[in-house]
Amino acid sequence: MLDQDIDDIHPLFHGAPQTTEFKKLRKRIVRYTREAVEQYGMVERREDGSVPKWLVCLSGGKDSYTLLAVLYELKWRGLLPVDLLACNLDQGQPGFPATVLPEFLEKMGVPHRIEYQDTYSIVMDKVPQGRTYCALCSRLRRGNLYRIAREEGCSAVVLGHHRDDILETFFMNLFHGGRLATMPPKLVNEEGDLFVFRPLAHVAEADCEKFARSMNYPIIPCDLCGSQDGLQRQQVKQIIDTWESNNPGRRQVMFRALMNARPSHLLDPKLFDFAGLALKNFEDVTESEEIPQLR
Repeated sequence: MLDQDIDDIHPLFHGAPQTTEFKKLRKRIVRYTREAVEQYGMVERREDGSVPKWLVCLSGGKDSYTLLAVLYELKWRGLLPVDLLACNLDQGQPGFPATVLPEFLEKMGVPHRIEYQDTYSIVMDKVPQGRTYCALCSRLRRGNLYRIAREEGCSAVVLGHHRDDILETFFMNLFHGGRLATMPPKLVNEEGDLFVFRPLAHVAEADCEKFARSMNYPIIPCDLCGSQDGLQRQQVKQIIDTWESNNPGRRQVMFRALMNARPSHLLDPKLFDFAGLALKNFEDVTESEEIPQLR
C-alpha cells in the first residue's frame, strides 16, 4: 500500500520527489510515526463511536510540517481515525511572516485556525537581560494552545517534537536539572482534560529536515530562540553531535535506552522498593553466618 503514487494521497504531497531515496525516507517516517501512535495508545477508542479531534500545532518549522504531512498520510490510509485541525499561534514576534502559513494551509485545503497573541512582548518584558526566553515563551504558548484546543472541541494537542528533541531534553535534565526525565510521547495536562501527543517521538531530526526541504515547504525559522548564544540545548546538541560523529548510531542507542529503563538498577526508592528487598533463604543465612550491621 505504501508503494501507491504519493500524489494520490493529499495536496501536501503534490510534487513530491519520485526518487527511491525520498520514497524510503517517507516510508521510514510513516512507519516510525505509526509505531509511536500505536505503541503509546494515542488514538482514543470511544464508546459512543465518535471520532477524536486533534489540534496539530504548526510553527512553520521543518518538524511541524513533517508532522502535519505524515498525520494526513496516516489518515488517508485509514490508519488514523481522527479529525485534524492545524493551528498556528502567531506570538507577535517582529518580522514574523504572518501570511505564509495561512496561505499555505488554504492552498493545501487543510482546516486550520490562526491565532494572534502577543506573547513576545510579555517575554521581552519579563525575562531579565542575558537569560533565555524558552521557558516563559513555551509556557505562554502552551497555555494558549490548551485554550484553543478546548474552544475547538479537541481532545489532544499534538506537537512536532522528534527523537532528537526528546534525547536532548533527557540530557538537559540530567546535566542541569538533576533528574532522569524527558518529554514523553503521551501525557495528560495538569487540568486533566487534554492529551499532549508527540507522534514523531521515534523520528530522527535529520529525516524531518530532509523531508520538509524535499517537499519545498515554506520553512519559517524561530529567530527569537535562535538569536541567543550559549543556550543549554545548543550545548547539549553539540555534545551529542560529537558522540554521534565519533560513534555513528550512538543517538539511536541512547534513545533505545529511554525505552528500556530498569528501576531496580537505578537509585530512586520511590520507583523501586529497595527497603523491601529480602533474601529468599534469609533464615538459613542467619543460622550459618553473622550478617554485619551497617554503620
